[in-house]
Amino acid sequence: MSAHGATKEQTETETKTRPATARPWNVIVHDDPVTLMTYVSKVFMQVFGYSVDKAKKLMMEVHKTGRSVVWSGGREQAEVYVQKLQAHHLLTTLEQVDG
Repeated sequence: MSAHGATKEQTETETKTRPATARPWNVIVHDDPVTLMTYVSKVFMQVFGYSVDKAKKLMMEVHKTGRSVVWSGGREQAEVYVQKLQAHHLLTTLEQVDG
C-alpha cells in the first residue's frame, strides 16, 4: 500500500476545497536543555504514530534549530496534540499558519 501518493493527493484536494479563512495551525516543539533526544523521538512516535526516521528527523530539527513544526492541520486536533506533547513535558506551542 502506497500511502504517500494517496495522502498527497488527498491533502491537495482538501487544501483546494477548504475555505480561505480556515488557515491551518502548526504544532511547534521547542528545544529545552533538559529533555533527552531519544525521549523526544519516542514521544513523537507515540503521539503521532511517526516512523523512527521521521521522529528522529523532527527531533534533530528541534535540537539544531531550536524548534520544529511537528504537525499542521485543524485547530481542534492541533490543540489535542499540544496537550498530549505538554503532558509528556515537551515545550510545545500552537500558532496559526500565515496566510
